[in-house]
Amino acid sequence: MKHLSALNKYFWKYRVRLGVGILFVFLSNYFNVLSPQVTRFVIDQVQQSMGGLQENARQPEYDVLVQKFVNRMEGISSLGKVVAFSGITILLLALMRGFFLFLMRQTLIVVSRHIEYDQKNEVFDHYQKLDSTFYKVHSTGDLMNRIAEDVSRVRMFTGPAIMYLANLVAVISLSVFFMQRSNPELTLYVLAPLPILAITIYLVNNTINRKSEQIQESLSALTTNAQESYSGIRVIKSFVQEKAMLDFFARNSETYRKNAVGLAKVEAVYFPSITLLIGLSTLFTIMIGGLYYIYGGHNIGMGTILEFVMYINMLTFPVSAIGLTASMIQRAAASQKRINEFLQTEPAVQSPANAVKPSLQGNVSFEKVNFIYPHTGIHALKDFTLEVKKGEKVAIVGRTGSGKSTISQLLLRMYDAGSGVVKMDGLDIRTLDLQHLRRQISYVPQDVFLFSETVENNIRFGQEGAGRDKVEKAAALARVDGEIAGFSAQYETMIGERGVTLSGGQKQRISIARALTKDPALLIFDDCLSAVDARTEREITANLSNFLEGKTAIIITHRIFSLFNFDKIIVLEDGRIVEEGTHHSLLQQNGYYAGLYARQQLKEHGQNEADL
Repeated sequence: MKHLSALNKYFWKYRVRLGVGILFVFLSNYFNVLSPQVTRFVIDQVQQSMGGLQENARQPEYDVLVQKFVNRMEGISSLGKVVAFSGITILLLALMRGFFLFLMRQTLIVVSRHIEYDQKNEVFDHYQKLDSTFYKVHSTGDLMNRIAEDVSRVRMFTGPAIMYLANLVAVISLSVFFMQRSNPELTLYVLAPLPILAITIYLVNNTINRKSEQIQESLSALTTNAQESYSGIRVIKSFVQEKAMLDFFARNSETYRKNAVGLAKVEAVYFPSITLLIGLSTLFTIMIGGLYYIYGGHNIGMGTILEFVMYINMLTFPVSAIGLTASMIQRAAASQKRINEFLQTEPAVQSPANAVKPSLQGNVSFEKVNFIYPHTGIHALKDFTLEVKKGEKVAIVGRTGSGKSTISQLLLRMYDAGSGVVKMDGLDIRTLDLQHLRRQISYVPQDVFLFSETVENNIRFGQEGAGRDKVEKAAALARVDGEIAGFSAQYETMIGERGVTLSGGQKQRISIARALTKDPALLIFDDCLSAVDARTEREITANLSNFLEGKTAIIITHRIFSLFNFDKIIVLEDGRIVEEGTHHSLLQQNGYYAGLYARQQLKEHGQNEADL
């Protein structure tokens, strides 16, 4: 239950609506508990007219409103009119109860929807603040399950569970109050099974809570399995692994089924047991009340017995709903615990309290930077030192795993260096406002990601206010404008999930266009031309040469752009700089760079001969 205390801020936010809703709960039940008193009055009147009312029967203590009704009826001599007016009164009480019941549901259930809306926004907002390490160790399916299924179960607590709980308290308090006023001794007999009920609830709730946690964990695993299968469906089909994946999904599904069935069995025993205890209360009322009436003791009449039976029937649903409410609360607590685990996770990378927001010029420096990936332990950079001045174009070349992409990740502060300092314009980037820093950098990632949106919106993503002219200009610079023109709806063409409807080269060029819509101080291109042909590569690099005039650019690649005039080329090996210089000076060194260039020239020469 302590995990649900995280919801107090929402309850406080909607305290007025909650208070009004609980007031409606009380009013609906208040008009409900008046009906047994009116019924008792009618039965007593009928018995009295037939001479069956015992002379020693206690004068009933009615509610104020019922007493006013009784006073009005005393002046009417016709029993038929008394019965008719009593029936109309009971109908009016039922209508009043229904009216406030409607208002109750409209108020409390609507509040729960508001809380669900706020909580989902809070969870999503927090997800976006978490660092890259978090996303490497948590599956997408689990993240989705917590923001969807877990939040929905918490809503069942903030809405229906609170409504049922308030209804239970109102019904029991009002019913017991009027029952005690009517006959204290019979009330004790009627309520005797309730302590047994309380003990049963306490014992079963722990089991429900444990099984609820198991269900949510198995559901997360099931969701993750399905999500990965949908995203990798082409790989599954190409390797003919449909049956293997189905078997894996079936095992996860079986685990979820067993947990869900186990909880259903507990609830299947739980709810009938509660109904049995309620039935015992009704039996005690009729049996003990009937004996009192037969033997003429304790001043009990037939009206009193009927009144108590009606009170017990009123208690049937609220008390039987104790199990349902307890189950909702326990499931919500288990789900809120899972939500809190993420909400209480502090991002490893965040803006400092006194962050500065300078207008960056594009000067970059790494000073003896060391970095080890926390989730793998790979030492990606070792005493790495590099200085890039404003307006310079720098290429970073190296084998896969040499640490090239880590440089871009540190510049964007996806991670922070373990030791050493990364600076922009002489300022430690850890002192800069995080979003302000990233707004002034254009980044084309190695692993291209496009959204299920139009081509235009994907290109405009980096610059929300960019107009169509700027989008088209960026597409032309990235040499993808001609292919967009051939699409069915051109720039309004919808791109499938992760750009599945496009080729690898088209996705890369749209990603480049997205970066070019901004006017940043620094541009980082991380192996962004690996999927384009040599001719298109030359055209893009020629366009970039003009666009990057006066801007700082870092191009990370495993290929050599011999037509691009780099101010400096860095060769990385095992996280260290092993060669540094211009294109011509590195060729003269006859090292790794020269060997890479020779192999690339030989490959391109072979391709040209094949084309001929």
